[in-house]
Amino acid sequence: MTGPGAGLYTLRRVEELLGLSRRVVAGLVDEGFVAPTRGPRNELRFSFQDLLVLRTAHELRAKEIPPRKIVRALKQLRAKLPSEMPLTGLRLTAVGTDVAVRDRDGLRGAETGQLLFDFEIAPERGEVRFLDGAAAADDSEEVYAQAESLEPIDASLAEAAYRRVLELDPLHVHATINLGALLCEAGRAAEAVSLFDTAIARGLRDPLIHYNRAIALEDRGDARAAIASYLRALELDTGLADAHFNLARLYEEAGDAHRAVRHLASYRRLQRD
Repeated sequence: MTGPGAGLYTLRRVEELLGLSRRVVAGLVDEGFVAPTRGPRNELRFSFQDLLVLRTAHELRAKEIPPRKIVRALKQLRAKLPSEMPLTGLRLTAVGTDVAVRDRDGLRGAETGQLLFDFEIAPERGEVRFLDGAAAADDSEEVYAQAESLEPIDASLAEAAYRRVLELDPLHVHATINLGALLCEAGRAAEAVSLFDTAIARGLRDPLIHYNRAIALEDRGDARAAIASYLRALELDTGLADAHFNLARLYEEAGDAHRAVRHLASYRRLQRD
């Protein structure tokens, strides 16, 4: 996270995460899509929820929906959310030139609240889930569920959400693992290794942390350290078959046939069992 406030993002960080220019973000703010706070130097500070709304507003504008209609829909949704609509599972999308929200009951007009006929409209990349402010700020499991749902939609926002989870719960195993995997997929293996090292230093004892750290080390090109990390994972869980398989491969590549055969045999035994 950036900035002195936990969970708040600078304008520069918003540009990086969303891939939007400063002019576009400033325009969306000016049009009233979000109301960011101000930092100690009067700089803009955006919440994680602001990021989701900005992304969605940008996508809806690209579909030529008038800004005033988007602002009006957002205001009406926020006014209704606490009492009339579920706090999770809402997705904002475009239907023609109108804004619609998909909830558990189906598709409805964001401004009117009326149910719409749903002709299997495909979800857009700009869809957004609205969360209650307290849940978004304080509930690590709520943010974790949101991060998972964002992975196939926007990796940068998913990364931001996973980092928010770790602010709330530094020992969250699955958020650590998923964030590390995202970093490796983005070619940022060194950052993934650092993430896992931090988790281990904080006292997180989980074989999958060491296993995924080993994968990141392999991606970084450090086979010797990867072997040590796989072995540590097996110390914590002797039944981790994939660790045996990867060790067999690494030992084979290192010319240590004896250890390679031993770990391959362990892998095959676990697969049979």
